[in-house]
Amino acid sequence: MPNYFSASLLILTIIVLPTRAQDFKINHIGPNINKPWGMDFISENEVIVTEKSGNLFRINITNGEYIKVSNTPKVSSRMQGGLLDIIFDDYRVYLCYSKDTSNGRITAIDRAFLGHDKLNNLDTIFESNTPGWTDVHFGCRLEISNKKLYATLGERGNRFNAQDTQKHAGSVIRLNLDGSIPNDNPKLQDWAPEIYSMGHRNPQGMAINPVTGEIWTHEHGPQGGDEINIIVPGDNYGWPEVSYGFEYGTENKVSKYNTLEGFNDPEWVWLPSIAPSGMAFYPSKDMTGNMFPELNKTLLVGSLKFRRLYVVELNNAGLPKSESVLIDGSIGRVRDVAVAKDGSILLLNDESSTNNPKGGLYRLSR
Repeated sequence: MPNYFSASLLILTIIVLPTRAQDFKINHIGPNINKPWGMDFISENEVIVTEKSGNLFRINITNGEYIKVSNTPKVSSRMQGGLLDIIFDDYRVYLCYSKDTSNGRITAIDRAFLGHDKLNNLDTIFESNTPGWTDVHFGCRLEISNKKLYATLGERGNRFNAQDTQKHAGSVIRLNLDGSIPNDNPKLQDWAPEIYSMGHRNPQGMAINPVTGEIWTHEHGPQGGDEINIIVPGDNYGWPEVSYGFEYGTENKVSKYNTLEGFNDPEWVWLPSIAPSGMAFYPSKDMTGNMFPELNKTLLVGSLKFRRLYVVELNNAGLPKSESVLIDGSIGRVRDVAVAKDGSILLLNDESSTNNPKGGLYRLSR
């Protein structure tokens, strides 16, 4: 069974949640960015950052110098949609974004070669089969492991999509790097062949466990019930048949079940919701420095709602056991989290740079 805070302790939970000692520096690096969403390292000292409106920036994390990258895909930047996550692998970038079609907006993934300040040979390698006119719940986190591309897809605001085995919405998909379907995908009866797991609401965090190689995700619940899950190929994570969440504006639970045979239980549940976005293990698999040794064996999770960076401690079995707060409101909404090679921590504050000059990339260091 997952760890979670009971509904009767909501106020107490907010008051007593421990905050770690803050003996570190927080620096805003590079340009003000209007609602940045995703980032990845392209070298030890340089990251590439998406702006939801469709822009893309290369930023040097040591001196703040930046270049705007051209030839980005045309995106549908409305509400939660736009140019969302990005991942870099072997001189190629993969971009997840919302796209207009004649039947509605879809989630798409493009691949391109990064040539200094331009995307070259831009090619769409995936388009979801669940168009809709809503502009919410795109998911869109990306990871690459063992030359396979993983992407989270939200259920687009229609909860019933998540239990439709033919629809990409509400799933984690797995592709070869050219967009073709891996031979060892689950391919269960009636499942769309790209689907790796299903029953997800709006997963906006994904990370590869550097010790086990497992795919970890987190997803938004409605008014409570945010989850951390360890993804097992071919399994169903329950939304909306199983949920700790409550219907918006009411005290009615989405489901009368917190756990149910046939559905995977989450490893961690937040009540109340923190609106999680972005996640990274500490230490990361590429880390050579150890700037924050007290964070070893933890998971770092951003919070949009509380403008925090959460530290989820892992037990000896490698599962979540407790949490604390490292950053509490000082930089704004935390959209994405990454760990640099030297052990410093990068965060994206996705607030509007027009109304709040804090929007952009931050580095936590000592």
